[in-house]
Amino acid sequence: MSAGTYTPRPGAAPLPRMIAAQTALETRMLLRNGEQLLLTVIIPTLLLVLFSAVDIVDTGSGASVDFLAPGILALAVMSTAFTGQAIATGFERRYGVLKRLAASPLPRWALMTAKTLSVLVTEVLQIVLLTAIALALGWSPEGNPLSVLLLLVLGTAAFSGLGLLMAGTLKAEATLAAANLVFLLLLVGGGVIVPLDKFPDAVRSVLELLPVSALSEGLRDVLQHGASMPWAEAGILAVWAVLGLGAAAKFFRWE
Repeated sequence: MSAGTYTPRPGAAPLPRMIAAQTALETRMLLRNGEQLLLTVIIPTLLLVLFSAVDIVDTGSGASVDFLAPGILALAVMSTAFTGQAIATGFERRYGVLKRLAASPLPRWALMTAKTLSVLVTEVLQIVLLTAIALALGWSPEGNPLSVLLLLVLGTAAFSGLGLLMAGTLKAEATLAAANLVFLLLLVGGGVIVPLDKFPDAVRSVLELLPVSALSEGLRDVLQHGASMPWAEAGILAVWAVLGLGAAAKFFRWE
């Protein structure tokens, strides 16, 4: 036995291992939170099943689920990347969790990377579940999967930036109220369930610029109408992503 066999070797773990561990922790915390599950799983699932089975909203020609499924996928991205992340991060900031993590060997950018990866993992689970339910309800998706993937990534980036901006600038209670209010408003006016052409032209021209509207309409163009790539909606999401992430990086307060 060599003399140094039991010599401690203090020091930080490799950065990829730290990010992976933090990602796993963030994902477990999110999935164990009842309020988060309500936002990310239960509400989108209930809306998809209810509005597909009951003719409440006129969604135009074709099966209701063909119109609703893309919008519900957009809602799922918003619920996780924006609402859920804003609330969780806001309270972590209030209770000093972010301040303590910022003093650990894990760099701040790596912590945000872990949070983003946790969001992506949760979204994958959401999309798999909602897609399975939609297919069971008779959904017949079309279009290029790569276009869908690009839209989802852009939507995630846009909502993540806005969620982190809110969590990093407002008090936790204000973040909780504002995030839930925005969720409800965008659910009604973001083209998720109610078609945008039901709104007056002046209102619709504004609603079309919202990130959830761009994501839901873009996904609908691909999955319902078989479009190759809705560049206008992708451009809107890209602008929101740049503005949101840029503002979050500049104004986010860790304490």
